[in-house]
Amino acid sequence: MAESLGRADFRNDRLDAALNRTRHEGGADARSGARAIDKDDRREAERWPRGISRRATMRISDVLAALRVEFPAVSHSKLRFLEEQGLVEPVRTPSGYRQYSPADVERLRFVLTEQRDRYLPLKVIKEKLAELDAGVAGRDQPLIPHLVSRDGETAQVAVSMEVSSVAERTGVPVDLINDLVSQGIVTLDESDRLSPWDEDVVKLCASLSEHGIDARHLRIMRSGAMRQADVIGQSVRTVGRAASPSAQAQRAAIAAELAEVCGQLHLSWLRQGVAETQ
Repeated sequence: MAESLGRADFRNDRLDAALNRTRHEGGADARSGARAIDKDDRREAERWPRGISRRATMRISDVLAALRVEFPAVSHSKLRFLEEQGLVEPVRTPSGYRQYSPADVERLRFVLTEQRDRYLPLKVIKEKLAELDAGVAGRDQPLIPHLVSRDGETAQVAVSMEVSSVAERTGVPVDLINDLVSQGIVTLDESDRLSPWDEDVVKLCASLSEHGIDARHLRIMRSGAMRQADVIGQSVRTVGRAASPSAQAQRAAIAAELAEVCGQLHLSWLRQGVAETQ
């Protein structure tokens, strides 16, 4: 609250200074300068994504139609849940109906992509959005999908990649990726394509292979991770009604949070084990 008031006072001071110059200099240029300062301040306060229409003319059914191409399981309840978590803020009509803008759709797509492809908990995604709102780009790529144009049209994006494409993006030889596939470290879908998160797996496995950690060791590591995933799945299975979309969204959020904690715990144990072997 104090920070917001401080920003407002700072902006008012800048405007007052510009208006004083207008009165003393009597020129139209100074008035234009004051308007430019005000415009710059509004631009700085604009939330991500910038440069995309914020006219809230889309009903929730329009948003679902735009997102279900990439996220078939998205539902009314899921959108309301994300709103409750502060990840998107649709406009409310006098009758209480939600209306979204193309910028809101872009924001939702970012959240859903981060959940699906990186298994990030909502808390982390919210922090990423705060960085984007502040104009700070994160290190992870791709951070900003840019899938909605100014007129609200959406572009369908492939959610899987060919082996050759992954090899080109990561610099990992195709033969090594094919070996990871044959050993079951990464898997191909029915179109012989890799999933989006396999790109990170390929890069990490290639780095380990340089130190003599082969597919046999990697299979053990992967099996351990899958067993952890099973434990997490069992722990959230009883949350809410099984078929409820709202409960499904809640289970996904809790599972992502638990996965992050398990990852941190595993890292702590790994560091402890390595230290004890020295």
